[in-house]
Amino acid sequence: MPNDPLFLTRRAFGAGLAAGAGFLAMALPVRALTVDQARSLIDQVVAEVNAIINSGKSEAQMLKDFERMFETYADVATIGRSALGPTARTASAAQLAGFTKAFTGYISRKYGRRFREFIGGKIEVKDARPIKSYYEVVSTAYLQGEAPFELLWDVSDKSGRQLFFNLIIEGVNMLAAERTEIQAMLDQNGGDIDKLIATLNAT
Repeated sequence: MPNDPLFLTRRAFGAGLAAGAGFLAMALPVRALTVDQARSLIDQVVAEVNAIINSGKSEAQMLKDFERMFETYADVATIGRSALGPTARTASAAQLAGFTKAFTGYISRKYGRRFREFIGGKIEVKDARPIKSYYEVVSTAYLQGEAPFELLWDVSDKSGRQLFFNLIIEGVNMLAAERTEIQAMLDQNGGDIDKLIATLNAT
Protein backbone atom coordinates (compact mmCIF):
# COMPACT_ATOMS: atom_id res chain seq x y z
CA MET A 1 0.00 0.00 0.00
CA PRO A 2 1.49 3.43 -0.92
CA ASN A 3 2.19 5.87 1.85
CA ASP A 4 0.89 8.89 -0.01
CA PRO A 5 -2.16 9.32 -2.27
CA LEU A 6 -1.60 9.91 -5.96
CA PHE A 7 -2.09 13.50 -7.01
CA LEU A 8 -2.70 14.41 -10.70
CA THR A 9 -3.14 18.04 -11.68
CA ARG A 10 -5.59 19.59 -14.16
CA ARG A 11 -2.86 21.75 -15.61
CA ALA A 12 -0.67 18.80 -16.52
CA PHE A 13 -3.28 16.33 -17.72
CA GLY A 14 -6.44 18.28 -18.53
CA ALA A 15 -9.81 18.39 -16.89
CA GLY A 16 -10.88 14.89 -17.97
CA LEU A 17 -7.78 13.14 -16.71
CA ALA A 18 -7.85 15.19 -13.53
CA ALA A 19 -11.33 13.91 -12.75
CA GLY A 20 -10.06 10.37 -13.24
CA ALA A 21 -7.09 11.14 -11.07
CA GLY A 22 -9.37 12.38 -8.32
CA PHE A 23 -11.22 9.06 -8.44
CA LEU A 24 -7.94 7.16 -8.21
CA ALA A 25 -6.76 9.28 -5.32
CA MET A 26 -9.93 8.48 -3.37
CA ALA A 27 -9.72 4.79 -4.30
CA LEU A 28 -6.14 4.34 -3.15
CA PRO A 29 -5.79 3.39 0.54
CA VAL A 30 -4.35 6.15 2.70
CA ARG A 31 -2.61 5.46 5.98
CA ALA A 32 -4.66 7.27 8.62
CA LEU A 33 -2.89 5.75 11.60
CA THR A 34 0.27 7.61 12.65
CA VAL A 35 3.45 6.27 14.17
CA ASP A 36 2.74 8.17 17.39
CA GLN A 37 -0.74 6.64 17.65
CA ALA A 38 0.65 3.14 17.09
CA ARG A 39 3.27 3.67 19.77
CA SER A 40 0.70 5.16 22.14
CA LEU A 41 -1.52 2.09 21.72
CA ILE A 42 1.30 -0.28 22.62
CA ASP A 43 2.33 2.00 25.49
CA GLN A 44 -1.16 1.33 26.90
CA VAL A 45 -0.93 -2.41 26.21
CA VAL A 46 2.48 -2.67 27.85
CA ALA A 47 1.31 -0.68 30.87
CA GLU A 48 -1.57 -3.14 31.32
CA VAL A 49 0.66 -6.19 30.84
CA ASN A 50 3.15 -4.85 33.40
CA ALA A 51 0.32 -4.15 35.85
CA ILE A 52 -1.14 -7.66 35.39
CA ILE A 53 2.11 -9.59 35.74
CA ASN A 54 3.08 -7.69 38.87
CA SER A 55 -0.40 -7.64 40.45
CA GLY A 56 0.18 -10.66 42.67
CA LYS A 57 -3.11 -12.17 41.49
CA SER A 58 -3.71 -15.88 40.97
CA GLU A 59 -3.22 -17.43 37.53
CA ALA A 60 -6.98 -17.64 36.97
CA GLN A 61 -7.43 -13.95 37.82
CA MET A 62 -4.49 -12.94 35.63
CA LEU A 63 -5.84 -14.91 32.68
CA LYS A 64 -9.18 -13.11 32.97
CA ASP A 65 -7.30 -9.80 32.96
CA PHE A 66 -5.32 -10.86 29.90
CA GLU A 67 -8.55 -11.80 28.12
CA ARG A 68 -9.93 -8.30 28.77
CA MET A 69 -6.66 -6.85 27.50
CA PHE A 70 -6.84 -8.86 24.26
CA GLU A 71 -10.50 -7.95 23.77
CA THR A 72 -9.64 -4.26 24.18
CA TYR A 73 -6.40 -3.91 22.24
CA ALA A 74 -6.05 -6.88 19.85
CA ASP A 75 -7.75 -7.38 16.50
CA VAL A 76 -8.71 -10.92 17.48
CA ALA A 77 -11.21 -11.25 14.61
CA THR A 78 -8.46 -10.65 12.04
CA ILE A 79 -6.01 -12.93 13.85
CA GLY A 80 -8.69 -15.62 14.05
CA ARG A 81 -9.67 -15.38 10.37
CA SER A 82 -6.01 -15.62 9.39
CA ALA A 83 -5.60 -18.71 11.57
CA LEU A 84 -8.78 -20.31 10.25
CA GLY A 85 -7.67 -19.87 6.64
CA PRO A 86 -9.96 -20.94 3.75
CA THR A 87 -12.49 -22.42 6.21
CA ALA A 88 -13.43 -18.86 7.19
CA ARG A 89 -14.95 -18.36 3.73
CA THR A 90 -17.29 -21.33 4.02
CA ALA A 91 -18.28 -20.92 7.69
CA SER A 92 -21.68 -19.44 8.55
CA ALA A 93 -21.96 -16.11 10.35
CA ALA A 94 -22.92 -17.96 13.55
CA GLN A 95 -19.93 -20.27 13.24
CA LEU A 96 -17.55 -17.35 12.67
CA ALA A 97 -18.97 -15.56 15.71
CA GLY A 98 -18.63 -18.72 17.81
CA PHE A 99 -15.11 -19.32 16.56
CA THR A 100 -14.02 -15.72 17.25
CA LYS A 101 -15.34 -15.91 20.82
CA ALA A 102 -13.68 -19.27 21.44
CA PHE A 103 -10.45 -18.14 19.77
CA THR A 104 -10.34 -15.01 21.92
CA GLY A 105 -10.44 -17.09 25.09
CA TYR A 106 -7.93 -19.60 23.73
CA ILE A 107 -5.37 -17.02 22.59
CA SER A 108 -5.76 -14.97 25.78
CA ARG A 109 -5.05 -18.01 27.95
CA LYS A 110 -2.15 -19.13 25.77
CA TYR A 111 -0.36 -15.79 25.60
CA GLY A 112 -1.45 -14.82 29.10
CA ARG A 113 0.47 -17.83 30.41
CA ARG A 114 3.44 -16.75 28.29
CA PHE A 115 3.30 -13.27 29.79
CA ARG A 116 3.05 -14.76 33.30
CA GLU A 117 6.63 -15.93 32.78
CA PHE A 118 7.55 -12.23 32.93
CA ILE A 119 6.46 -11.89 36.59
CA GLY A 120 8.94 -9.72 38.45
CA GLY A 121 10.13 -8.17 35.21
CA LYS A 122 8.86 -5.45 32.90
CA ILE A 123 8.36 -4.54 29.25
CA GLU A 124 9.45 -1.19 27.82
CA VAL A 125 8.45 0.33 24.46
CA LYS A 126 11.53 1.46 22.56
CA ASP A 127 10.58 2.50 19.03
CA ALA A 128 7.96 2.43 16.27
CA ARG A 129 8.36 2.33 12.50
CA PRO A 130 6.22 2.06 9.36
CA ILE A 131 6.09 -1.35 7.66
CA LYS A 132 4.06 -1.22 4.41
CA SER A 133 0.44 -0.63 5.48
CA TYR A 134 0.94 -0.95 9.22
CA TYR A 135 3.33 0.00 12.00
CA GLU A 136 5.72 -2.15 13.97
CA VAL A 137 6.27 -1.14 17.59
CA VAL A 138 9.46 -2.40 19.19
CA SER A 139 9.59 -3.25 22.88
CA THR A 140 12.07 -5.01 25.14
CA ALA A 141 11.28 -7.47 27.93
CA TYR A 142 13.49 -7.37 31.01
CA LEU A 143 13.20 -10.53 33.10
CA GLN A 144 14.94 -11.38 36.32
CA GLY A 145 18.01 -13.50 35.73
CA GLU A 146 17.67 -13.46 31.93
CA ALA A 147 19.08 -11.41 29.10
CA PRO A 148 16.62 -8.82 27.70
CA PHE A 149 14.78 -9.84 24.53
CA GLU A 150 12.64 -8.14 21.92
CA LEU A 151 8.87 -8.12 21.47
CA LEU A 152 7.43 -6.69 18.26
CA TRP A 153 3.81 -5.52 17.95
CA ASP A 154 2.16 -4.98 14.55
CA VAL A 155 -0.50 -2.26 14.67
CA SER A 156 -3.16 -1.29 12.12
CA ASP A 157 -6.49 0.55 11.94
CA LYS A 158 -7.92 -1.51 9.03
CA SER A 159 -10.67 -2.81 11.31
CA GLY A 160 -11.82 0.75 11.97
CA ARG A 161 -10.02 0.83 15.32
CA GLN A 162 -6.38 1.10 16.28
CA LEU A 163 -5.46 -2.45 17.32
CA PHE A 164 -2.49 -4.78 17.28
CA PHE A 165 -2.91 -7.78 14.96
CA ASN A 166 0.35 -9.62 15.48
CA LEU A 167 2.91 -10.16 18.21
CA ILE A 168 6.40 -11.54 17.77
CA ILE A 169 8.05 -12.84 20.96
CA GLU A 170 11.69 -13.88 20.66
CA GLY A 171 11.22 -14.41 16.92
CA VAL A 172 8.01 -16.46 17.28
CA ASN A 173 5.35 -14.91 15.05
CA MET A 174 1.85 -15.19 16.55
CA LEU A 175 0.00 -15.06 13.21
CA ALA A 176 2.14 -17.80 11.66
CA ALA A 177 2.17 -19.93 14.82
CA GLU A 178 -1.60 -19.76 15.29
CA ARG A 179 -2.28 -20.50 11.64
CA THR A 180 -0.28 -23.73 12.00
CA GLU A 181 -1.88 -24.57 15.36
CA ILE A 182 -5.48 -23.93 14.32
CA GLN A 183 -5.08 -25.80 11.04
CA ALA A 184 -3.73 -28.79 12.97
CA MET A 185 -6.71 -28.63 15.36
CA LEU A 186 -9.10 -28.33 12.42
CA ASP A 187 -7.55 -31.40 10.76
CA GLN A 188 -7.84 -33.35 14.01
CA ASN A 189 -11.54 -32.48 14.06
CA GLY A 190 -12.12 -33.58 10.47
CA GLY A 191 -12.52 -30.01 9.22
CA ASP A 192 -15.61 -29.53 11.41
CA ILE A 193 -15.58 -25.94 12.68
CA ASP A 194 -18.12 -26.67 15.43
CA LYS A 195 -15.84 -29.36 16.84
CA LEU A 196 -12.91 -26.96 16.52
CA ILE A 197 -14.83 -24.38 18.58
CA ALA A 198 -15.44 -27.00 21.29
CA THR A 199 -11.73 -27.90 21.28
CA LEU A 200 -10.71 -24.25 21.66
CA ASN A 201 -13.12 -23.77 24.56
CA ALA A 202 -11.60 -26.78 26.29
CA THR A 203 -7.98 -25.77 25.66
